[in-house]
Amino acid sequence: MDEHALHGLLDRFADARVMCIGDLMYDRFVYGDVDRISAEAPIQILRVSHESAMLGGVGNAARNVVALGARCVLVAVVGDDPAGNQIRGLAENEDGLEPRLVVEAGRASTVKTRYIADGQQLLRADEEVTLALAPDTLKQLVATVAETLNDVDVVVLSDYAKGVLGDELLSELTAKARAAGVPVIADPKRRDFATYTGVTVLKPNESELAAATGMPCGSDDEVAAAARSAMVNCGFAAIMVSRSKKGMSLIEQDSEPVHLPARALEVFDVSGAGDTVVATTAVAMAAGAELAGAAQLANVAGGVVVGKVGTAVVSRDELASAIMEAEVLSSESKVVSTHAANEAVARWRARGLRVGFTNGCFDLLHPGHVSLLGEARSACDRLIVGLNSDDSVRRLKGDDRPVQNETARAMVLASLSTVDLVVLFGEDTPLKLIETLKPDVLVKGSDYKIDEVVGADIVRSYGGEVKLAAIVPGHSSSDVISRMTNRRE
Repeated sequence: MDEHALHGLLDRFADARVMCIGDLMYDRFVYGDVDRISAEAPIQILRVSHESAMLGGVGNAARNVVALGARCVLVAVVGDDPAGNQIRGLAENEDGLEPRLVVEAGRASTVKTRYIADGQQLLRADEEVTLALAPDTLKQLVATVAETLNDVDVVVLSDYAKGVLGDELLSELTAKARAAGVPVIADPKRRDFATYTGVTVLKPNESELAAATGMPCGSDDEVAAAARSAMVNCGFAAIMVSRSKKGMSLIEQDSEPVHLPARALEVFDVSGAGDTVVATTAVAMAAGAELAGAAQLANVAGGVVVGKVGTAVVSRDELASAIMEAEVLSSESKVVSTHAANEAVARWRARGLRVGFTNGCFDLLHPGHVSLLGEARSACDRLIVGLNSDDSVRRLKGDDRPVQNETARAMVLASLSTVDLVVLFGEDTPLKLIETLKPDVLVKGSDYKIDEVVGADIVRSYGGEVKLAAIVPGHSSSDVISRMTNRRE
């Protein structure tokens, strides 16, 4: 999805409603400074300055859902203890969150305490039980889900192996969701993926996938092979794999794997990053996105959250800003050499994609250019733009041209969603570039005749198409520059 489509998707987040079910925790953070070693043992001494607390586990997934502007129903279990009371208080005070918490007598609520100095975790202390739910608790949870299922768009199962998502509950939940036509995304912690049979999307990390399948997961191809093996054995529609610094991979049935590069510029803390990825995927799907687009958003969100300390969330505004930043980086990567473009063409053709080509100076981009590029892109699956270098433009247009240098012109072109690659050429015509790339369709403006289009004979010789795009009247770079010059005078 391009930047415009992604931003349009963000606008629909407010209409999305997600149900999050799983292990709920009380995340406690103790902050301070370390400047000496204990005399009692070779350990650091933390001088505590302040503390904070927030919902963890499935609660962190729910917090991410509401931070993105969607509504969230949180279904979980707490104990009848002080930590359980604190968890309920946090859930009830979270804007946009609709808690449906079941209290189990005698059960200890899960508490995770992290000790942090200078932005780094020194120690984590866990208080928890991993007991299966009591029969009455299980019945209450199933009844709660049944009451709410028809009012949500997507269900998230957040399994931290603390006993809530047992075999029986997982089976009941997935069966009810499938009957209601509600997709289910599961974040697994078990080695046996068969337990999650029936979920729509499974989101393990790389090591979890390797452990569950017994297959290597070091490369893109290995991850795809392991994921397909799990999909066949367990009936998942898709598997989305978090791969740390390698980014994320999405493997769907009957589709080519999608490997998304990591977006984080600096990693401070990966706590809860998986919750952010799952929550963003769920909200995007609830807002109407295809899974590939949802994964693209989730990958961006994951890159944002690991740059924060603690079990943090990503807001809708932060995600919007990150999308724009990612688009700028993507634009830079679109400007390539002839050799790189030729390799890209080979990959596209292997996938059965139709490759288009057009060219020009594109000095001072105007509506006529935008129309031409849009029409060219509509005639193909991938569009390459050949861009005259500065020296080439000077020979063709005169010493006072171009107004913008080749770097600026290339970046502006690359920022357009209709353009897939930009290749600079130094000759007066793109003939050599066309001979190398052998596009399936060659596009020029209708101010040319087909026999006048450079490279038309070459493209037609191997069965390619030459297309003339309509010209928007009243627009040309020369006219714009002339008007600017006259105004200055």
